[in-house]
Amino acid sequence: MSAVSQTHEKLAERLEEAGEQVGHVHAAVASVIFGQDRVIELSLITILSGGHALIIGVPGLAKTSLVETLGKVLGLDNKRIQFTPDLMPSDIVGSEVLEQSADGKRSFRFVKGPVFTQLLMADEINRASPKTQSALLQAMQEHTVTVAGVNHALPRPFHVLATQNPLEQEGVYPLPEAQLDRFLLQIDIDYPDEQAERRMLFATTGTQETKLKPVLDENGMKAAQRLVRQIPAGEKTVDAILRLVRSARPGEGAKDDINENIAWGPGPRASQALILAVRAKALIDGRLAPSVEDVIALAEPILQHRMALTFAARAEGVTIRSVIASLTRQLE
Repeated sequence: MSAVSQTHEKLAERLEEAGEQVGHVHAAVASVIFGQDRVIELSLITILSGGHALIIGVPGLAKTSLVETLGKVLGLDNKRIQFTPDLMPSDIVGSEVLEQSADGKRSFRFVKGPVFTQLLMADEINRASPKTQSALLQAMQEHTVTVAGVNHALPRPFHVLATQNPLEQEGVYPLPEAQLDRFLLQIDIDYPDEQAERRMLFATTGTQETKLKPVLDENGMKAAQRLVRQIPAGEKTVDAILRLVRSARPGEGAKDDINENIAWGPGPRASQALILAVRAKALIDGRLAPSVEDVIALAEPILQHRMALTFAARAEGVTIRSVIASLTRQLE
């Protein structure tokens, strides 16, 4: 057997083992979060890809429970920040405090904020001021924070799962495009179906509590993330990603409906997000390589927050979802 064949065989074995572990993670989370298999899958894709997710849903759909459950099952330290208009950047990243020792000497000591964790839930992120939102931006992109000119590295892995309420839009500060682009996926949570809601009623109002045990640990999570980046992506898949992302941009060469309906489209970071996400989906599904079908399946959560409609398109009732759907049909 050649060295290349042996390498491929070892990669296949590692992918099979990692896929089985991730399957156990999904099952453990689904035992607490009912009727949201798609949401759980997208959350795992985000974490396996090493990215951040923007979770959008009305109150009461277990967004907070999802993050807490993921932290327990993945063996990651998790914290939650409730974003409010009076939240300051120092409330997130931390601050320096002046201390005096027993001999009278004074010195500054850095007190870490809640951002120093591995899985951070930024609850209702759009309720904080732009200044506070920008404090999280550096942490999401660079995995460091700067306080008093000194850089402080964040733990690895580090993921932000931010939530937004689509109903209450008074007194909020919409996220700027630069920060939206930092989110690998936008995950929309819908109401559970009747059967799932029935299970939820009995599971959450009884005396028994579901006890979760870690399925992975920090090292296992890091190994799975490294493995995702080693999964080969075929030329057809890469071509589909480039065609999809580039066709969503208005300008020279774009179709008339894109020029008419889209004010601005996805940048190169969308292509990077797609190729990582389809690899992660292949691992979850137990496959050795991603496919064009994976690109189609993940197009909406990756592109919808990276595009904006023109005023005329909004007036005519055009939606981002309908535009993305028309673009993906060209790949079928």
